Amino acid sequence: MSKQKKKIYNDFGGIMFSTNPDFEFEEEQSLPEETLPNVQQNLRILLDRKNRAGKTATVITGFIGKDEDLQALGKTLKTKCGVGGSVKDREIIIQGDFRDKILQYLTDQGYKVKKSGG
Repeated sequence: MSKQKKKIYNDFGGIMFSTNPDFEFEEEQSLPEETLPNVQQNLRILLDRKNRAGKTATVITGFIGKDEDLQALGKTLKTKCGVGGSVKDREIIIQGDFRDKILQYLTDQGYKVKKSGG
C-alpha cells in the first residue's frame, strides 16, 4: 500500500488558471474503502525510535480498510499489550517494543504479518 499524497489547498490536478467565470473545480470523490478480510491483509510490524525522543514504539502498517476498523484494531492491540498508543496516518503506533506479542495476536486472528526493519 502506498501512502496517499497529502492534498494541499492549491493542488488542482494541473489546472493553473481558467478564464471561464463559471468554472468550478470538481474534486474526485474517494469512495469509502471496504475493509479487506483478515486473511487478505498484509501487515508489517516494525520498531521505530526516530522522532520519539529515544523512546521505542511498535508500528503496524499496511492495513487496508475503513478508519473505524483501523481504530478498533488499534484499541484492541493497546489493550492486549496494556500500554498506550495511537492511530495516525493509517498506522497503529504502540508504545514500547511489543513486536512478538503483536505478531502472535495478529497471526492468531488470521492476518498475514511480517516483521520488517531491525
